[in-house]
Amino acid sequence: MTNNDILRRLRYTFDYSDDQMIEMFAQADAEVTRAQISDWMKKEEDEAYVNLTDKNLATFLNGMINKYRGRREGEQPKPEQRLDNNLIFKKLKIALNLKSHDILALFELAEMPITKNELSSFLRQKKQPQYQQLLDQYLRNFLTGLQLKHRK
Repeated sequence: MTNNDILRRLRYTFDYSDDQMIEMFAQADAEVTRAQISDWMKKEEDEAYVNLTDKNLATFLNGMINKYRGRREGEQPKPEQRLDNNLIFKKLKIALNLKSHDILALFELAEMPITKNELSSFLRQKKQPQYQQLLDQYLRNFLTGLQLKHRK
């Protein structure tokens, strides 16, 4: 999945307007324009399409965390320069305050049930032997589950 796909899906799932998207970035101390958001939302075939960097997606996800969970005391976390599916998944879990049973239910909604052990392996640190990389199909189905839950 591309970062643009993820941002598009989140925008659709939670029905964010341009102003809400701008506010989400502002929550992470970043300034974006309506034109930038518009370019990120375009399809890849569109000549005005602009690729969303890992840093920009990390900034947006940090903004979601700040909006839904509240800002942390002191200095705000810096957005990561490189994201992988596991980190995106963890940030969404934190932002939406999801517990293990909530995540399992979302995968169930998307008709891709996973076990608690699989879920645990996705949330581990890379250095741990039980760590498992979250493949695109898992992230896609997680986002689909979110969409099914939040968009009627």
